[in-house]
Amino acid sequence: MNAVPSASSAVKPTRIPTARNVDHHAFTVPDLQQAVRFFVDVLGAEELYVLGPVQDDGDWMTRQLAVHPRASAHIALLRLADTNIELFEYSAPGQRTELPRNSDVGGHHLAIGVSDIEEAAAFLRRQPGVTVQGDVQTITDGPIAGNRWVYFRAPWGLQMELQQVAGVLPYEQETGARLYRPAVDPSRPTPALPTALGVDHVCYTVPDLDQALDFFTGVLGGELLYRVDIAAQADYCHRQLSVPQDIEVDAAMVRLGPVTNVELFQYTVADQRTELPRNSDVGGHHLAFYVDDVDAAVAHLRTVPGVEVLGEPQLIEDGGPIHGDRWVYFRAPWGLQLEVLNMPDGMPYEQHTSARRFGPAPSWDHR
Repeated sequence: MNAVPSASSAVKPTRIPTARNVDHHAFTVPDLQQAVRFFVDVLGAEELYVLGPVQDDGDWMTRQLAVHPRASAHIALLRLADTNIELFEYSAPGQRTELPRNSDVGGHHLAIGVSDIEEAAAFLRRQPGVTVQGDVQTITDGPIAGNRWVYFRAPWGLQMELQQVAGVLPYEQETGARLYRPAVDPSRPTPALPTALGVDHVCYTVPDLDQALDFFTGVLGGELLYRVDIAAQADYCHRQLSVPQDIEVDAAMVRLGPVTNVELFQYTVADQRTELPRNSDVGGHHLAFYVDDVDAAVAHLRTVPGVEVLGEPQLIEDGGPIHGDRWVYFRAPWGLQLEVLNMPDGMPYEQHTSARRFGPAPSWDHR
């Protein structure tokens, strides 16, 4: 296990100016209706709005989204406890439809926190099209000894995880940094997934963990919680991770703002694919931040070495469900897609549903 700096010795991180919280996790899926129904009916999310097609006759799609100029997208926004989930279905020339594996650069998964993992896993095993991978595992040593987990796949293949976090974790004896722990909110709808609490973390596989940690704890203002080395043999990895070979993984967990944990993996495997999926590929993904001032955020990001801002900030003025949204995408030095956005109060979609987006939080440090 690699040492984690104590809270007193850690350098205060920088962050995106005026950022309040992570706004949403986004995933590109092959069938938007299927994905929405899974998140709503199985995981207990609320549907807020659907929009599209988003398309253009010129080069706008390439400039702003880094996809083929003739790409077209339909989009849905869901709320799952204290997390917003954005789902895309693209039609695009040259679209790749094979999802990245956990061990590939661009691999990713979304973990759902639960209070009874056995009951939750049993429920998922009964759901059509859902695959629970292997058996529930208990971590017996290291910084998160006591945690229990199992991976599962949504019907179209999105990698997901159940995570039951122990009451006290060993790494907490070494640092004041703490995981965000989702909890039951009696004001929210009761999820179909038994004992579900909310999103525990999102995970990204990166080419260089040191580089990714510098970016997440510096540019994005995250807080390193722990770092650990993992090794496992092929039979176990095949059963539990769908990676049929021996693995070595350098892993870390970072907390971003009030309600978001981000897990980062660097895999060492024999046949790793290193080309990141595009937004328009099935398996495309991005991470978005709510900011008060998009222009200030973009001006700062343009000064960060290795960061690429795509196009210019855009204001949606189409009279649709998110009329008034201002946004722009940017890329981390290794290509991970990200976004900053601002949505004013009283968005048009609110006229058609009582469901509301999560956020903005009072501040990045509100916990």
